[in-house]
Amino acid sequence: MALQRVVEQIVTGLGYDLVEIAHSAGGLLRVTIDWPWVAPRAQEPAAQRFVTLEDCEKVTRQLQFALQVDDVPYQRLEVSSPGIDRPLRHEQDFVRFAGSVVDIRLKAPIGAAAAGQVHAARKKFRGRLEPTEAGGWRIVWSDEPPLPPGRKVSKKRVPAPLQTLDFSLDEVRDVRLAPIVDFKGRGGVAPAPA
Repeated sequence: MALQRVVEQIVTGLGYDLVEIAHSAGGLLRVTIDWPWVAPRAQEPAAQRFVTLEDCEKVTRQLQFALQVDDVPYQRLEVSSPGIDRPLRHEQDFVRFAGSVVDIRLKAPIGAAAAGQVHAARKKFRGRLEPTEAGGWRIVWSDEPPLPPGRKVSKKRVPAPLQTLDFSLDEVRDVRLAPIVDFKGRGGVAPAPA
């Protein structure tokens, strides 16, 4: 717990958010940082800041000194940005990335709640993250397999129906942004699987 407190104090003191700490075998201490998110005001586009190599170096230098003073055992220190498969841990992360495609893993299978729509033992889903009217969260997906690249879609083809699953943060084991890369240019939010 002392490690969490020391790292969080240094990272937030430098103006960043602490996303994740992982202490791996072999003495690797991995710290993931991001810029704090500020909700955009009405009719104002969301400003995106990305963590740079200089940001990681600045945090690394400060952490090395602090960890040495507090005598925290580690062999190597790695500070990085969250990457394209960023974990969503807090309610604010869900608000920030609403509308994005995510990979979600539940703590328990959905069981009888699926009412035969989905395999009762299923725990993993990929789909678009949306807020619900009741203040919870929903994932929207289609189980239709993706088309191979270059293959055209027939106009007569009926798309698979969209499915939804409402969940609370207490039911979630792990949620990450789906690592979808668009090589044709930077768009806004990645589209949900069709």
